[in-house]
Amino acid sequence: MTEPRDFRPTVFLPKTDFPMKAGLPQKEPVILSRWQDEGIYRKVREARKGREKFILHDGPPYANGDMHIGHALNHILKDMVCRTQTLLGKDAPYVPGWDCHGLPIEWKVEEEYRKKKKNKDEVPPREFRAECRAYAQKWVDVQREQLKRLGINGDWDNPYLTMDSQAEGTIVRELLKFAESGQLYRGAKPVMWSPVEKTALAEAEVEYEDIVSTQIDVAFSVLEAPNAPDGVWDSEVVIWTTTPWTIPTNQAVAYNPAVDYAVYLVGNGEQMASVLVAEALFEEFERRTGWKNEDPAGEPRWRLKPEHFVGMTLRHPMHSLGGFFAKPRPMLPGDFVTTDSGTGLVHMAPDHGEDDFALCKAHGIEPVFAVQGDGKYREDWGWLGGQGSVINPKFNAPDGPICSDLREAGGLLAASADYKHSYPHSWRSKAKVIYRCTPQWFVPMDREAEGGTLREKATKAIADTRFVPEKGRNRIGAMVEGRPDWVLSRQRAWGVPITLFVDRKTGQYLNDPDVNARIVAAVMAEGVDAWDEERAQEYLGDKYKLDDYERVTDILDVWFDSGSTHAFVLESGRWPDLQWPANLYLEGSDQHRGWFQSSLLESCATRGRAPYDAVLTHGFTMDQKGMKMSKSLGNTISPIDLMRDYGADILRLWALSVDFTEDHRIGKEILQGVADQYRKLRNTYRYLLGALEGFSEDERLPVAEMPELEQYMLGLLGKLDATLRQAVEDFDYNTYVRALTDFCNEDLSALFFDIRKDCLYCDAPSDPKRRAYRTVLDTLFHALVRYGAPVLVFTAEEVWQSRYPGSDSVHLLEWPEVPAVTVDEARWTELRALRQTVNEAIEPLRREKVLGSGLEAVVTVPESAPEADLAELFITATVMRGQGSDVTVTRSTDHKCGRCWRLLPEVTEDGALCDRCDEVVAAIDAGAAA
Repeated sequence: MTEPRDFRPTVFLPKTDFPMKAGLPQKEPVILSRWQDEGIYRKVREARKGREKFILHDGPPYANGDMHIGHALNHILKDMVCRTQTLLGKDAPYVPGWDCHGLPIEWKVEEEYRKKKKNKDEVPPREFRAECRAYAQKWVDVQREQLKRLGINGDWDNPYLTMDSQAEGTIVRELLKFAESGQLYRGAKPVMWSPVEKTALAEAEVEYEDIVSTQIDVAFSVLEAPNAPDGVWDSEVVIWTTTPWTIPTNQAVAYNPAVDYAVYLVGNGEQMASVLVAEALFEEFERRTGWKNEDPAGEPRWRLKPEHFVGMTLRHPMHSLGGFFAKPRPMLPGDFVTTDSGTGLVHMAPDHGEDDFALCKAHGIEPVFAVQGDGKYREDWGWLGGQGSVINPKFNAPDGPICSDLREAGGLLAASADYKHSYPHSWRSKAKVIYRCTPQWFVPMDREAEGGTLREKATKAIADTRFVPEKGRNRIGAMVEGRPDWVLSRQRAWGVPITLFVDRKTGQYLNDPDVNARIVAAVMAEGVDAWDEERAQEYLGDKYKLDDYERVTDILDVWFDSGSTHAFVLESGRWPDLQWPANLYLEGSDQHRGWFQSSLLESCATRGRAPYDAVLTHGFTMDQKGMKMSKSLGNTISPIDLMRDYGADILRLWALSVDFTEDHRIGKEILQGVADQYRKLRNTYRYLLGALEGFSEDERLPVAEMPELEQYMLGLLGKLDATLRQAVEDFDYNTYVRALTDFCNEDLSALFFDIRKDCLYCDAPSDPKRRAYRTVLDTLFHALVRYGAPVLVFTAEEVWQSRYPGSDSVHLLEWPEVPAVTVDEARWTELRALRQTVNEAIEPLRREKVLGSGLEAVVTVPESAPEADLAELFITATVMRGQGSDVTVTRSTDHKCGRCWRLLPEVTEDGALCDRCDEVVAAIDAGAAA
């Protein structure tokens, strides 16, 4: 008896060297090195030269540490924008940049000084700035290599740096545009001030944390009350505050004319007092202080009307110190006073509050500048002179010097260190900040200028800008609507100087275009060190004498630096591929108060419009449990570690799969799911490469000659194409990746590839059905490798080079042309649902070993089922139509073909060949014999 023939060698199985195991951490650096050697960025620029431009202007990350997960997400999104626009045929260059000036870098250099017992103030400014520059450059170089490893395609050899001398010169030129147009003034206003860092801070440099403070109730004795009922003059006006350190600079007390006030006789078991507070807050006052109403009926002694406060003056509780403290304190009407908490009466310290400053200024009361930059009171201040720091909890504690002195003077009614509230901190040093009135340089938001006020111009620009997601418009709009004047000045060393000369007599800054031109030229050539006292007369020229002018030594807020980058990067001509304005700015949602806004204000003030047409905002990356990442919690995830363990393409796939417009999560389990998703996409490419082995143009078949299934798949590809195009237009990369993945998994792997494997493996190479299938696979390959290239930048290159070794990069290709095929979607929806029902009916029989596979099944379907080759669609032996509405399954009694394993009536015994296979094998044998 002869052994049955082994027909496996006659089956046309897919063949490819493309490995199933990705090995991305090892392969990606090799591909990256090849791109660098080939100059891929320049090649793409040449390929798109003269095309419609799409300009994404990079918001500069800060050069002071390793790339973190937020950097990775941000730059992957930017790369996706540029790559998809490039794929669409546009010229979409990407010039990366870095923010290099400012306090964080200065702070790090100072930390090194402190370790060496070195005093920064004793180091020449040029030397100190050189160290800051070197520190920034070190981290630029580190971050550049880390970002390149992500597969970000950009002009890495020529990035923009805000510490470049031309950038610094441009920033100075932009500042002087403000000066020349009158959109700059110096004034004393309370600003956020960091006593630790000794500088003013912008809103964007402040974060809020919950703290516990000392709350105190302080009595100001009524000195005069000419319009109040008799006896009120013998009362105490009670204020409540959580900043005891502001009491030494108090100059008034505010009340609200719309609030009802009353005078109560109160006692604490030891003393009696007559106190004036808001009626609505009296019970809270009793609970907080322990002072109780002594009236048997619980009534006040007097209820006051607004006119009773007119002319009323008070005595500061420390009046016995004389001088400043002996002056009467007026009662001033202020509609900002509320009855939310406290006593409904607010003590006014114009040095330390915006409302305080404005109300006092309106009544001729000026700040006294008692608190110095380090948070201590001036040495010559009458109370607590030379003491502080005012943000020290011990200094403000119930037993601290302020409360102790107030208690001894009889002015402290209550004090407790138990008030929980949110308080501003410097996001750099993490130290508490204060409001402090100092002379600063401001950009006015509401000063009339050509085209309206800056606030009006910015508001119009917001209305004219596209926001993705749309809620970003309301967020930045509310911030611009309510923001104070822009504080430009900082009292530090590492930054772009405010290059102004101020007339010592008038206090006005010099506004001379010739002087300004000399300053700009010098800074352009030599950088910020050019703004030097030794060269001051050179800039002033023969027309002015240095003795008559003060050279400003403040530096600019770094947000002005980054807000001016559009002028340096898009307009300078240094990067000729770029143009102004940008099509898109893309950053995290915190930049509505940061870079988005500073760029908006700078551009609206100097150019009358935003420097961008659209703003795309992403949320923050949280850990797997949805908690904010922090080193103290130990839940940070390093993208550098992730690339070492998984590869950059997995990280890219994660970033583009999440809904990045909201806060989103990352963690080990999430990344494992992304890795599974990646494997399915990789296997799709691998299958296509294997199934297309040896494909040539001679094999191609016109669409009109293809079976219905192939035409249906081309129709689905057309739908996918439209979905992906719309997703690119919407910057909706979550939908882009999901649609691509679902198509590969559900339409290809689970349907098309599954159904057609018999055709691919067993039909003759010349068979029209097999040719049609391979023609569609070729179309799918060229489409899917292009669709996937912006997401899986390394894998797509590997796939492309696997099929076309030695060819140009996949990233030079353009969006695929997909055949326009119309399909009967309703019919195919019904067929696919029926296929699912059949599979569900087969599965129990497989588990029970009644069937080895669906190929052994005889399926009965309702008579109403659509006409089609259902046995092929279901991958079963036979399909019959029955009278009922149910699907039934039995085992076929036919024999199994020894080559294709189908059970068919024509097969005479198990292992024999069906007619199709017999013909194909005969042809193979004949070819081998020849």
